Amino acid sequence: MALEIKVLDYGDIELESSFLVLGRNCGIRARVYTYGFLILGGQYPIVVDTGFRDNAIMETLGMRGLQFHEQMIENQLARHGVKPGDVRYICHTHLHIDHAGKDDHFPMNTTVVINRREMECSVSGLMHPQYPKPDIMHLVERLHTPGALRFEDLELSGPVELIPGVVLEAANAHTEGSMNVHVETAEGRATICGDVIYDIQNQIVEPFHQIQANEPQVTGNHAGSKRSEKAAIKKLLNGSRFLLPVHDKPAKVENGQIVGRLDMAVPGPVSQTVHRRNWFPV
Repeated sequence: MALEIKVLDYGDIELESSFLVLGRNCGIRARVYTYGFLILGGQYPIVVDTGFRDNAIMETLGMRGLQFHEQMIENQLARHGVKPGDVRYICHTHLHIDHAGKDDHFPMNTTVVINRREMECSVSGLMHPQYPKPDIMHLVERLHTPGALRFEDLELSGPVELIPGVVLEAANAHTEGSMNVHVETAEGRATICGDVIYDIQNQIVEPFHQIQANEPQVTGNHAGSKRSEKAAIKKLLNGSRFLLPVHDKPAKVENGQIVGRLDMAVPGPVSQTVHRRNWFPV
């Protein structure tokens, strides 16, 4: 049975727009989705990212959390007949405030999988306070509980297969320890890419303030160089059939270009066709 991905809606966040796309609409507030993902079709369900802890914690970053009862992680899983105790693995693209806030809703025999470098960054003071104390302290509890936490060293090992059809790979973007989760579906590779991409339209389809051919724009929130951010986006476009960022709708890719947008399942119907950007006169 081929693997499939269900998009979990954890609520929205209001924040300053240039956080999403470098230099775009500075000082203007924007509202974005916060998604997680449920991988089905393997021996056990797998969750990728668990959202933010509660609305109040987003205020520590000057942001506004908008999560309601139906968006609690238990309710989102229940829409697909899954309970927290059914989940074998939680994989984290990274450990920022809106990605690892609900790990403590899962039992300790659900193994949380992270890139070791990301755990190091979370306690380094870099990008503080995007790594909130309650989330990281829970991971420390897991660190001292047999089987509750699994580290990978993806920068050194290269890609690692978690289960057949699910591969973890260093993202080399956004944070020092971010990872991508590749899922083999009936229609090709789908990559859950965390925050390497925030805004597909304004970073890739019509990249803000970029005039070179096939040159993506970076986010306004990253720890590394702009060159590494751009390279990571290009690698995703050249290696995956579908891209699933956490704060935007999934996208379908053909020949390195975004050609469509999907809704709450991958594979799934294309809800919006995207016309390819024409760089040359006809």
